[in-house]
Amino acid sequence: MRQRAADFETMGATVVAVGFSPGEALAELAGELQWPWPFLADPERALYRRLGMERAPLRQVFTPAAVRRYREAAAQGREVHKPVEDPRQLGGDAVAVHGRVVWLRRQASPDDRPSVDTLLDAVAEHRP
Repeated sequence: MRQRAADFETMGATVVAVGFSPGEALAELAGELQWPWPFLADPERALYRRLGMERAPLRQVFTPAAVRRYREAAAQGREVHKPVEDPRQLGGDAVAVHGRVVWLRRQASPDDRPSVDTLLDAVAEHRP
């Protein structure tokens, strides 16, 4: 996303990330990610509920592929951090125009994310 910031800005879009950790933890994450846009805290998960973003069953979170990635990271000497947030909470991506959601894609699993091109296409399609 960060590498395509100019593409979003050219379309007049503002990207906003929402997390449910406390604001301080999200500010730290935004710094680590060098996130160039707002990062909002939703500790009560009000927006998640309003957009119908559910929690995944454990079998979807700790898949063999996910466990393998953790093992490989540990074998390479990379520190594997305990999740800060609820690893079962699924997220999603939305495009809003004047405060109204006009495009929404909910995650089916923790690693189900649309490509940046898909997000840019959604923004282009729904621009005022």
